[in-house]
Formats: sequence, C-alpha cells, structure tokens
Amino acid sequence: MESEERECEFCKIVRGEVEARIVCETAAALAFFPLKPAALGHTLVVPKQHVRDLWSVDEALAGHVMELAVRVGKAIRLAVEPDGMQLISSVGQAATQTIFHLHLHMVPRWSNDHIGNIWPPTQPWKETVKDEVADRIREACQQLQQ
Repeated sequence: MESEERECEFCKIVRGEVEARIVCETAAALAFFPLKPAALGHTLVVPKQHVRDLWSVDEALAGHVMELAVRVGKAIRLAVEPDGMQLISSVGQAATQTIFHLHLHMVPRWSNDHIGNIWPPTQPWKETVKDEVADRIREACQQLQQ
C-alpha cells in the first residue's frame, strides 16, 4: 500500500479504521457524511479504491461511483425533501480539494438556505471567449477518444 493511500482519511474509512456515518455502499463505492456537512443530509460518495481525483479516475470506476451517487441522491430526496441538490467534485487545491481522494459532494439545498447563491458569476464572459474555450475542450475530447 502506498503512503498516500495509507494516510488517506477516506481510505481509512473504507478500511474501517476510522468511524463514519456510512449511509450506503456497493462493491466499488461508499457513501458517508462528512465531518463538517454544509447542509443536513450532505453526503460524500467515494470510490473504495484510492483514486486522487476526477482527473485520475478511469471511466469504468467513475461509472460505479456515479451509480451510487444517483442512488444516494434519490435517497436524500426521499429522506430530507430538499428543494434541490448540488453535486460537486473539487480537483486540486485551487478548487478547495483538501482530501486527495476522489469524492462527490451531494449537497441538498433549500430555497433561501444559509449557503446562498454560488453561481452565476457577477461578470459574464464574452461570447467570443466562451466559443474559443468550447472549441479547445471539444478538440481535447476528440483527442481523448482516440
């Protein structure tokens, strides 16, 4: 076992070395409450295999993680009846990732809750800039398909 995996807080939860409020599990993924939830019902979905982030996961494992995220999202909806939900995955320190193990935040939201609006930006992007970036991403997607 590599040092990063051995020290990873989420891997410790997967291995049963650290307690967590586990709410759902499959052979490939685990869902549990974070230590400091942003809202009641906020749940994390992680692969059981140590994967650093969204950029590092293979598509098959990502599919298994997303399957559990869909199930957990529906369970949160039944259990706490939110008005909406956010699904967030942060990659890297610039995006506020603090535990470097892929995780999806399932955050139930209510109208006028304490979190407030996080989108859209106050200054809109120019159309030409959006077109240029869309072209670059489209091109990169084609390269990744080959």
